[in-house]
Amino acid sequence: MSSLILNCSSCTSSSLPRLSPHKHSEQKAPIIQSNTNWAKKAVINVLTGALSFNLLLSSPLALESSSSVQSVPPSPSPSLTCHEGEDAAESEPRQVVAKTNEGIVEEAWQIVNDSFLDTGRHRWTPQNWQRKREDILSSSIQTRSKAHGIIKRMLASLGDPYTRFLSPAEFSKMARYDMSGIGINLREVPDANGVVTLKVLGLILDGPAHSAGVRQGDEVLAVNGVDVRGKSAFEVSSLLQGPSETFVTIEVKHGNCGPIESIQVQRQLVARTPVFYRLEHLDNGTTSVGYMRLKEFNALARKDLVTAMKRLQDMGASYFILDLRDNLGGLVQAGIEIAKLFLNEGETITYTVGRDPQYQKTIVADNSPLVTAPVIVLVNNRTASASEIVASALHDNCRAVLVGEKTFGKGLIQSVYELHDGSGVVVTIGKYVTPNHMDINGNGIEPDYRNLPAWNDVTKHLSQCTMHPQG
Repeated sequence: MSSLILNCSSCTSSSLPRLSPHKHSEQKAPIIQSNTNWAKKAVINVLTGALSFNLLLSSPLALESSSSVQSVPPSPSPSLTCHEGEDAAESEPRQVVAKTNEGIVEEAWQIVNDSFLDTGRHRWTPQNWQRKREDILSSSIQTRSKAHGIIKRMLASLGDPYTRFLSPAEFSKMARYDMSGIGINLREVPDANGVVTLKVLGLILDGPAHSAGVRQGDEVLAVNGVDVRGKSAFEVSSLLQGPSETFVTIEVKHGNCGPIESIQVQRQLVARTPVFYRLEHLDNGTTSVGYMRLKEFNALARKDLVTAMKRLQDMGASYFILDLRDNLGGLVQAGIEIAKLFLNEGETITYTVGRDPQYQKTIVADNSPLVTAPVIVLVNNRTASASEIVASALHDNCRAVLVGEKTFGKGLIQSVYELHDGSGVVVTIGKYVTPNHMDINGNGIEPDYRNLPAWNDVTKHLSQCTMHPQG
């Protein structure tokens, strides 16, 4: 979780009388059941306020306060030539000579050097950062605790409240945001012919997949006998999910040259459903509204929200309320996928900006919406990060009106990197802006209404809404 302490919501039950989640949603709504080379480190992409599995920027997974672990590998070679030595190294990324204390510090230094985005006024430069490295490593570091202390001070000097050190215990807690449920991160990698393949580019060490024999660099070919070639990383992560303690069979090709192996893995998905929903009858029973509260964007958020939306539609909902109050964020990709449930194909969800060109993206919806009915999104001053992505995407594309308070204003993208001793660092690597090109960070999003409007007013507002030019 983010170390940021936020103020409690000032949105009271008097301002939103019938929809206070503290009074109703959790009681009445049914719960859905359901090497200093840092490129080899396991990483968790995060939006602080919540984590985010690197799904945000490409197909790797993204995290928030809930996340998944992944690694950022070297750029894949387009060659089909087998390099068994390289494959062996990638298949056991952690089987390296034990890191010295100096090595752990330098590892953290290198991550910042390669990917940190200074979004404040601290004027971070590679030159100053290089001098810091020379100062830090000019003498030996006798203990691991001293190394961790140096990393903490080194990151604090950046002046970024979201870039910070994680102890091994803190890092291990993030496994509950594992998108796959078996402790792997998948990324779409084109082969020499341009065909997209799915590679394991990160593992939770000693997690279910790693313990069963899956290795970094493996290509995933099938899940429970279903050929997954041509599917997205998010789709396949969804196929891998299931009830904890059940088994899933995955077929993988080890390295570039094989062999192909069928591996049975026991799921250990520990995320809990963040979705609570109910059907409300307003206006003397003439209006049916599907109320959905989303507490965080974890690995189950999209799947469980889809279930809720379909059930509410079957129950006759003609309008929807998506309650994002007090939702501090979570898996970025989960937020992106949830925004897609409401948007038309081609509509912009968000833009991302970063030092690395891979973080300069326009993310758009790629399917038809699951629902087209008018939507109210409830927000307050604890609506942050991935929640703000969803709220602004629906608002700027004229799919929803925002009701409540100005949002928190957390528009930065973090990644969580695992160091070789099991500790980790969270580093700001980018930021996102809304479809209408507004920088959320530090600004927040103003609601359209402070109190719940009549549904006629909502419909009228949306019919008169004008989308800014996309792109």
